[in-house]
Amino acid sequence: MSRIAYVNGRYIRHADAAVHIEDRGYQFGDGIYEVITVINGKLYDCDGHMARLTRSLAEISLDNPLTEDVLMLVMTRLVRMNALKHGTIYLQITRGVARRDHKFPANAKSAIVMTVKHMRLAGRQHEAGVKAIIVDDLRWARRDIKTIQLLPNCLAKQAAAEQGAYEAIMVMPDGSVSEGSSSNVWILTHDNQLVTRPASHDILNGITRQSIEKIAKKRQISVEFRTFDTAEMLAAKEVFVTSATSLATAITQIDEHMIADGKVGEIAHALRADYLASPQ
Repeated sequence: MSRIAYVNGRYIRHADAAVHIEDRGYQFGDGIYEVITVINGKLYDCDGHMARLTRSLAEISLDNPLTEDVLMLVMTRLVRMNALKHGTIYLQITRGVARRDHKFPANAKSAIVMTVKHMRLAGRQHEAGVKAIIVDDLRWARRDIKTIQLLPNCLAKQAAAEQGAYEAIMVMPDGSVSEGSSSNVWILTHDNQLVTRPASHDILNGITRQSIEKIAKKRQISVEFRTFDTAEMLAAKEVFVTSATSLATAITQIDEHMIADGKVGEIAHALRADYLASPQ
């Protein structure tokens, strides 16, 4: 069946969906996005995604063209129209169409698009763990805003792909790990403490990350929000990443260094299983 997209109030065949050439998202990356996980036909972590969407829009003074209730109705309908069992919904809001000019247009109308993507929940990479590489973090200073300006992330992800890796883990000038090119990074210390970087302007505070934190606490696993460097990461008992598409995916190799015994750790495996089984 054909994939169906949502474009400014219309449900359209994905192959026919389009926006204007002077949409400010295309011209300037002037927009915000969210990616919502769908598991067994259910939208995951919607409250968190809607709250972050609202915050990101406010940070760049961008209006949401739809209310939250309408957004939910559209996403639910897209799941049904696309027979989406497991996958993601990509939601993007831009400042709309206007003559190309760096300053904000006076009367532009926000534009909104949504697309879906099917995905498999199980696969060899999740059973065996994945490889990551280390790269410099070249992004701007407001990484907490989920903007569509993703060129540095794309460069990092491409570098990983060229080395046969799943993810690129970005490191800041002070030597601390920030996050992955499209994920948050966690380590498990040898005293069984989960560590991930605190939420700030330095990283995007992942919604899946917040859910994994809650699951860890239910399991009575200590979670510490602090910075860590590459040396501590490489020496960790476990390393894993979280995101709407990765869920919780174990990193078993970073560059040429194996993490612990090179196998998926018990904590990463358990947290992923609990997330998949969590009621929504």
